[in-house]
Amino acid sequence: MNPGFIARFRPLGPWRLGPDSGARTRVERVLHSDRLYSAVTAAMAQLGWLEEWLEAVFRNPAGPAVRFTSVFPFQDDTLFVVPPRHLWPPPASLKVRWRGAHFVPLAVVAALFQDNPPDENRWATDGQSGCLIPAEQPRGPFQVAVRSSAAVDRLSGNVAVHSAACLEFREGAGMWFAAEFAGQEAQAVWRDRLVAALRLLADSGFGGRRSSGWGCSQMQEIREGSLPDLLLPRCAAAPPPPEGELVPAPPETAYWLLSLLSPAPDDEIDWERGDYSVLNRSGRVESPAGWGEMKRSSRMIAEGSVLCAPAGVRGRALDVAPDGYAHPVYCAGYAFALAVPWRVST
Repeated sequence: MNPGFIARFRPLGPWRLGPDSGARTRVERVLHSDRLYSAVTAAMAQLGWLEEWLEAVFRNPAGPAVRFTSVFPFQDDTLFVVPPRHLWPPPASLKVRWRGAHFVPLAVVAALFQDNPPDENRWATDGQSGCLIPAEQPRGPFQVAVRSSAAVDRLSGNVAVHSAACLEFREGAGMWFAAEFAGQEAQAVWRDRLVAALRLLADSGFGGRRSSGWGCSQMQEIREGSLPDLLLPRCAAAPPPPEGELVPAPPETAYWLLSLLSPAPDDEIDWERGDYSVLNRSGRVESPAGWGEMKRSSRMIAEGSVLCAPAGVRGRALDVAPDGYAHPVYCAGYAFALAVPWRVST
């Protein structure tokens, strides 16, 4: 187990997490881990720790000093997460459209690993947010909205109206992620610096339209502990079987991704098994060396994927700088993965 923490942000206004397509009328519902690394790196640069951060995270042959999950929604005390693909959705129900729930409470995921599927009478799928919420709860943590604004030419008086999709959060809701340090030494060096960077990002904003005040938030809570227990507390050991009965073989271990992954050359993943999906990632560079140039696209394994790998998965950072660019531009594909039982969904 490694030290780490869970950070929660309470938005002060809308968030715009732009899709890879760049479409203004569409918005992502999760801030992917590669973009979180980019945001933290930009904050480290403003705070004067850029070179140390790059050496510790992107140029460290032993692996990054800090690993991040992607950023997921929460509501009150419920943390939502992309569920493991091999166990979700449960068998079809006449009451709940399980397949429409893209985010599931961590408590429900923990129950799935104990062979306890969710009770269709207790849960409902919120169409706006794609979250699985208690049946008695009226709404999920956010809704998708399209807000319009106008640019006015001061000389001619001409008005250009434009719109952008965003996430509007309910009271008591926000976004969360987990950070895992490589060990006690990494925690001692980077814990306080990382919290300072996150507070800067909370003030300056995540995502698009930050110049309009979007993406800003309060840091509501940092809860520290050991991972993976912070996310999935270990259950008590099962009682021994009655004398004379056969002991069932333990299930095979697989790895449930809570981040994007760019597999490292030494990640021995069995691609013929597992249950995974792939995303194409791109974007624009934010650097004085060339602002707004397109990064080279890359393919990454998506959150919620479950991979079969005998020695676990580590991931790597890719240099996605445009051809001839002045310096490397890193895309973080480090794995934040939890060891889980491998079962084939039915």
